[in-house]
Amino acid sequence: MASSVAAALGASVAGVGQAAEPDDPNTPRAPLVRGELKRFSTTAFGAEVTGPFVFDDGSLLYSLQHPDRENPAPYDKAAIGYFSGFQFSFDGESDFDELSTPETNEERRAVRSAAGDYEMLAREGDAINGGSELLGVPQTPDGTNITSGQFSGSKYADAGYTPDCNQFVATNDEGTEGYLFTNWEASPGNVSRIPLSQDDDGSWEADLKNALNLANTEALRELGGTRINCYGDLSPWNTMLSAEENYAHPRVSLTATVSDIVEKGTGEGLRGAHEFWNRPNPTEIQSAVDDYYDDDSWFVQSYWAVAGVELLAYYLGAEPVDQSADGNDLTPIGDVYPNPYRYGYIVDFREPAAETPEPVKYYVMGRAAWECPDVQSDERTVYLASDGDSKGVYKFVADEPIPSYDDPMGLAGTLYAPLVTNDDEAEAAPPADVDLEFEWLKLGHATNNEVAAWIAEYDDVTQADYLGTHTDWSEGDEVTADLLEAADREVVENGNRDYVTDEEIVEWGKQYEWYGPDGVDDDLRHVPFLETRAAAKEIGATIEFNKAEGIDSVDGAEPGDDVYFGISELNDDMSNATGELQLQRVDGGVVYRAELESDYNVSTLEPVIVGPDASDPAAVADDALINVDNLAVMDDGRVLCCEDADQFGRSYKNDCLYVYTPEDDDRGHGNDPDGDDADNPGNGTGGPSRGSGGNDNDDNPGRSDGNGNGN
Repeated sequence: MASSVAAALGASVAGVGQAAEPDDPNTPRAPLVRGELKRFSTTAFGAEVTGPFVFDDGSLLYSLQHPDRENPAPYDKAAIGYFSGFQFSFDGESDFDELSTPETNEERRAVRSAAGDYEMLAREGDAINGGSELLGVPQTPDGTNITSGQFSGSKYADAGYTPDCNQFVATNDEGTEGYLFTNWEASPGNVSRIPLSQDDDGSWEADLKNALNLANTEALRELGGTRINCYGDLSPWNTMLSAEENYAHPRVSLTATVSDIVEKGTGEGLRGAHEFWNRPNPTEIQSAVDDYYDDDSWFVQSYWAVAGVELLAYYLGAEPVDQSADGNDLTPIGDVYPNPYRYGYIVDFREPAAETPEPVKYYVMGRAAWECPDVQSDERTVYLASDGDSKGVYKFVADEPIPSYDDPMGLAGTLYAPLVTNDDEAEAAPPADVDLEFEWLKLGHATNNEVAAWIAEYDDVTQADYLGTHTDWSEGDEVTADLLEAADREVVENGNRDYVTDEEIVEWGKQYEWYGPDGVDDDLRHVPFLETRAAAKEIGATIEFNKAEGIDSVDGAEPGDDVYFGISELNDDMSNATGELQLQRVDGGVVYRAELESDYNVSTLEPVIVGPDASDPAAVADDALINVDNLAVMDDGRVLCCEDADQFGRSYKNDCLYVYTPEDDDRGHGNDPDGDDADNPGNGTGGPSRGSGGNDNDDNPGRSDGNGNGN
């Protein structure tokens, strides 16, 4: 894969990143755990821990995502596996002793666990569906696998290399038979369905012959397919909810707002990747901006995440006209091209045991780089996390229980964005010692059908329109570098006129301020649903979270129970002078918990796990949770915490899966037993650089901006 995209796929990608002193000074009481944190597993070198799932009997499964190709077999390929011979105990008894850190190269290049053996159920490249498909690999409509070497053009990841979320839908009362749904984090995206069954001895078996890639079903292709399927959840109505982590949605970079562009009179220095979605060779926009603007160049947020959009066009049936002997050329795709507003949603696979499950995209829940949804037991309230730099957590509340709608496209509800109300208090104390207080700002109310209709207005836009709309080019004219530069400069100045315009967003924001969210003109109601991040920024919501990675609560959670929120890194716009929060920096991230109120609202985030500083030495970093990714709350209230880690000062370069046991009355301590780090700076030699092809997955792989840590 391209080095920039490899960097985007995480700190664990071998060969990416170089050691340098991180800009993360010591923060008091970091790390900290309020309760107990025990390491259960370390994954094979290069691989993230993704998609944890605990079966009814306590068996644990997770995905081995993008392992290093130099690992010995079978750990050189992506896989889905479970720990045979081990089950979590939910009766309060201790069920495992903490796993040691990996000490040898052999230990670092294998999956290790405190108990049980990692048994692979399915691996990258496995033949499925009677041999007509490869696991995790989308196909074009004519059945061509979209794999390495088939097409020129940028790709987000190797197909089949990035399994993520796993959710098991049982089909019998004992929970021993059913279907395993797995997300595949690429573009085109995919969700596979594998029949699983458990034998009398407790072992699990996968029926690959009857497994399906749902991307290759007409039902999903008719929706435009998916892209970058990341984490997800099992819904209260027992279906797979897949989150599309569409990083390419930012239309403005970092803390900028669309109003900033209008006031400045140009988008120079401010435009994000979304504006270049239908550009020929879209990932090259960053190098083009660097060339055009020289010293005035800027970081085009998420430019790398438009990788794979052209492959998505071929998945939809486009003629690959831009395939020359030298690779991808400037010929625009003019017949079929993906609509950007069709990606970045929660996808519900209804009728999960049917011959072909019915995919439903919940457009009304907003468009973002969704890492995960967490649907509460009222079946109306959904918490969502948008991954990346300067992003947000959101809330959706349906008018009626979601499964009560006979037609899921009739789903109606209200979308909310967060506002942190105690930012002054939060700035004054270490993150370990301050709760974040929330209000929820109403963005708008709509039905799924309404948003679907608004999206459909942009279905016929192609790469040819990028040139024809922004220059005097006509179909049949030669496309030169000078012509493309003219189109790029016009988009920088005045925005991409093929999609929702700057003027629409700014006008929506003005009317919101004057008349409230229900008083905007009908022809502007689409703005917060299609341009969720930009709209939230316009009304002053707290869109500064850096990599909101995980949200989960115990199945059937009721008022008084907890919801956990994982923020993978507390830095950049959460801690620098440009943001409103300006918290004290913790590059290792924070896990917060919030108590469900009587109406399933949450309004206070309490820190329960605080990661280390990037400057902490191995004595601290080796046993600390670094850059939390997936979170999964087990039936007994313990929390599985997966890492997608920048390794900092650790003595090893592997991601871990930890088990967190909360203790409500334990306020914990930081690096020092007395709870005051003033006498224990904890400074070490530092960890890997945030630049130099490092691991900034949202928004700037290969640049020393201090962002991100993988996907």
